[in-house]
Amino acid sequence: MSSFDVAPITVAQTRGLRQSVLRPHQTLAELAAHEPTDAFALGAFDGTALVAVGFIAPDGEPGSWRIRGMATEAVARGRGAGTGILTGLIAHALEHGAQRIWCNARTPARSLYERAGMQIVSAEFELPEIGPHFVMELRPGTAASVTTA
Repeated sequence: MSSFDVAPITVAQTRGLRQSVLRPHQTLAELAAHEPTDAFALGAFDGTALVAVGFIAPDGEPGSWRIRGMATEAVARGRGAGTGILTGLIAHALEHGAQRIWCNARTPARSLYERAGMQIVSAEFELPEIGPHFVMELRPGTAASVTTA
């Protein structure tokens, strides 16, 4: 497994990778239109190359946080970049009082979220132009194990 530098970035810095990996059918402006203004974003760097991104923000009810925009370049998959991003996002939410952390997880990425202690809480569903997903969540204090370091 490779080592990546994970650091805070702006949500705007996530757009190019999110578009190329997750939503090639959308423009950067369309991506921006659906971003929460209070999001915390992280990037994983291999040297100076941004190879993975994700962000998290409070969502709806108090204590609820939603992970979004998790994207990893194909060359970095399976090497820990996504895990580094997810771990950092969960830690950020927990530091800010999260009682529920959730996401719409793409079916092929299910194991990434399960390794972080998240559990499936929905039937599989299809998002048009994007593919099959599950709603997954982590409720701190109720999960058997949570990896945040």
